[in-house]
Amino acid sequence: MNWTALTATAPELAKIAERRFGAFRHHVLATLRKDGSPRTSGLEVRFLDGELWLGMMPHSLKALDLRRDPRFALQSNPGSGTDPGDGDLRVGGRAVEVAEPGLKGAYVKEVEPPQPFHLFRAELTEVVRTYVEDDTYLVTEVWRPGRPLRTLRR
Repeated sequence: MNWTALTATAPELAKIAERRFGAFRHHVLATLRKDGSPRTSGLEVRFLDGELWLGMMPHSLKALDLRRDPRFALQSNPGSGTDPGDGDLRVGGRAVEVAEPGLKGAYVKEVEPPQPFHLFRAELTEVVRTYVEDDTYLVTEVWRPGRPLRTLRR
């Protein structure tokens, strides 16, 4: 499932997520090392043509991790200060490396990344937004492919 699937089934959540990830340049990516332990790294993301793209420097440890085990978690930058704005956003999924010249070329034309680079397309397994509503409730929205958006209030 790609970003288009989220946009089609939970458009407001997709819009908020894009705004949240667009508010800051760097975010935190979690990958799995060879031994299965987590690794966190800074990452820039892009939303283009209905996809969430993860671009990385050549032979970076996070890229090597994803080549070995494509599972990832992506955390939006919380920003400065204590106001979380639209809330906390997390995306989980699998990263599929893109080598096809046409797709990679379109990304290069739009983003102009330093060359060479690794490019991964995100296949989503979940998108989670957590925020405070009316200074009263902690609200968690959970989207998973093939399921309706679930909202929990505490």
